[in-house]
Amino acid sequence: MKPNIVPARTGITWVKLGIQTFLKQPLALAGLFFLYMAAATLASLIPFVGVVLALAIVPAATLGLMAATQEAAKGCFPMPAILLSAFRAGQQRGRAMLVLGFLYAAACLLIVSVVPLFFDVPVSRDNALSPEMQGVMLAIMVAYLPVSVLFWHAPALVYWHGVAPVKSLFFSAVVCFRNAGAYALFGITWMAVLGFIGVGVTLLVGLLASPEAAAALIMPVALLMAAMFSTSIYFTFQGSFEASPPDDALTPGDTR
Repeated sequence: MKPNIVPARTGITWVKLGIQTFLKQPLALAGLFFLYMAAATLASLIPFVGVVLALAIVPAATLGLMAATQEAAKGCFPMPAILLSAFRAGQQRGRAMLVLGFLYAAACLLIVSVVPLFFDVPVSRDNALSPEMQGVMLAIMVAYLPVSVLFWHAPALVYWHGVAPVKSLFFSAVVCFRNAGAYALFGITWMAVLGFIGVGVTLLVGLLASPEAAAALIMPVALLMAAMFSTSIYFTFQGSFEASPPDDALTPGDTR
């Protein structure tokens, strides 16, 4: 496992590859993303432990979507079972992914528990749209950025390279910082794409002049954009580490 240093313009390439691959298998990749969202929603409804489980499955689901992208890039149709790739790769990698999942859940819960303590704003539905509450949400997003960097490549490193969970967090952060320009341009390009699509959707909603039709349009488009973004994550990993996998690397569905 060897990190690659790439030029900043590679961030744009990752976005292009993600969009192109998504368009190769839009139904499969969108369907898998929707399936993951449904599973996370159902998990969150479980009393007492639901939120923890919904967060804990994020690394495994991210890996499953990356494996699906890998299959789509090869011209294959990814099946739903590919979402469980993280737990079909043997006990060692399965346990490592569970550890990674609960580390992620702990980090997220710590952020949402601690950050609001620095603001004198009661958390409730009544003030959800207040400027003060928006400040809290912004602070949570900023605090989440380091967590995102740590876990960006960690699931793929655990699965494809057999890296231990804590080491995978370290290597993920290192490669993100060493390729900061590419990741910054990756994010900026996605914001531009989403902004362009958002303008188009807004214009279309204005022409429809129907709140019901607007609501029916906005949510599917938002989910499709999220699914397309998730497809591009695989290419950030592919570009940030050695192109040829190690001898013990797994392919989706391999149960060694």
